[in-house]
Amino acid sequence: MLLLPLLGACGTAASQVELPGPLVSVEWLQAHRSDVNVLDVREDPAAFTGAPEFAEANGTRTLTRLGGHIPGALLLDFSRARTKRTVDGREIDHMLPDAQSFQALMRDVGVKADRPTVIVSDGTTGSDLDMAARIYWSMKVYGDDALAILDGGTAAWIEAGQPVIGEAAPGGGGTWNAGDERSALFARSDDVAGAAADGRQIIDARPLSFYLGLERKSSVKAAGHIETALDFPPEVRAEKRGGAMHFLSAQKYAGVFAHLGIDPAKPAVAYCNTGHMASGAWFVLSEIMKNPDVSMYDGSMHEWTAEDRPVVGLP
Repeated sequence: MLLLPLLGACGTAASQVELPGPLVSVEWLQAHRSDVNVLDVREDPAAFTGAPEFAEANGTRTLTRLGGHIPGALLLDFSRARTKRTVDGREIDHMLPDAQSFQALMRDVGVKADRPTVIVSDGTTGSDLDMAARIYWSMKVYGDDALAILDGGTAAWIEAGQPVIGEAAPGGGGTWNAGDERSALFARSDDVAGAAADGRQIIDARPLSFYLGLERKSSVKAAGHIETALDFPPEVRAEKRGGAMHFLSAQKYAGVFAHLGIDPAKPAVAYCNTGHMASGAWFVLSEIMKNPDVSMYDGSMHEWTAEDRPVVGLP
């Protein structure tokens, strides 16, 4: 557990809030909402000011369209949290911004430095959980450890009967600070190329069809996977309860890893196509399974194949 003092305007301790771990429940956030940054990350920012829609059948109300947000939430457009960077003369898309740019983004959104941050996604798909994990990883790379994800996201919040509002986010006024990049969390191509020799597992976080080379994204030049990689696909990283997706328990993940041949205690580096799905795999291994030696290959297959490095798949 993380016990963090919250500082008042004069720098004195105003209150204390305890994060129970890398995941928080709706009930915990409802009780501590005013003590934390509630950072709502969206691929569709317009839904932040919308309203949820429901269907009624046999006396049961089901969420059919997500809209609105948790009162007091800050809005982060996910597209702003990734950028093009030049790596060895090549332009690689969807990368983590540099420290100065990422700090400016967090401040523009309104993230305060004197409190923990709970990251909230829509929560209706596994991709939403990966998106929340991507922001968690990004903030942690730049030195922030006071972080958690709302398990189930806004969908779980709504299904629990908690209120949402459609007001625009105020933005601005943030004080969040980015520290030096934690290189241990950020793998590069040469790190991945040497992973097997260093005794590190390479974890492919994509669906099996991409791992086998039956499909590929347009941003990836060649189909298949990095040699020696083990697949940890999205469909076994989360489970649906009602209309919301949730992470599994550490015990369930242990069973999943046993079936996949992955050792959750062994050093690992995770990748996907562009560093989105890999964030979810990194989060599970590093934060839920408490593996202290897990990194994420931000450029992933987009960078790997742009460099014409080898891939393997079905013959």
